Amino acid sequence: MNCVRTLTGLLITVSLTACGDPYGYRWTQIQSHAAIYSLARPEIGAPSGFDFVTGQTVRIEQATATGQWDVALDTQNGQLVLLPPGALGIRSQARLLMLPDTTYELVREAPADTARYTRDQALPVRAGAVYVVRTHEEFSFGVSCFHYGRFTPVEINTLVGAIRFLYDVNPFCSDRRLIPPP
Repeated sequence: MNCVRTLTGLLITVSLTACGDPYGYRWTQIQSHAAIYSLARPEIGAPSGFDFVTGQTVRIEQATATGQWDVALDTQNGQLVLLPPGALGIRSQARLLMLPDTTYELVREAPADTARYTRDQALPVRAGAVYVVRTHEEFSFGVSCFHYGRFTPVEINTLVGAIRFLYDVNPFCSDRRLIPPP
């Protein structure tokens, strides 16, 4: 009987942790900047991908990077585009959505309709657009988890093949809010 109670308690703890922090962790919004470079650049080694879970740039051509990034930058027909991993044939739960007619501050929650997100299509890099990302899958306490974040380009350099962007990510698993709760 004690084993059943222990197992039940463990399952409840895991379930609560997957949906938010039962220990009162407070999300403090930290907006950060990052820069990524186009895959079309001739030199090797410039980070062209970004992992929103860790907040780190990624050289996606490295074998160890597979599945560990959420968006890459490329150049297609002379224009910079954002690529989710699926656009490069990589299996991933990462999804991307462009919201062209709003501001970063007004995007307070990731849209619930996942059919609006792309998993395998290039999205153009547009000044003033806001992008919502659903990250690649990770496992937290044995439970499948992904995060939502938002970002907006603050500097676009088509000649160099680079963007710098402002971003923020919700640290809670599968929570679509893009700003901390009150």
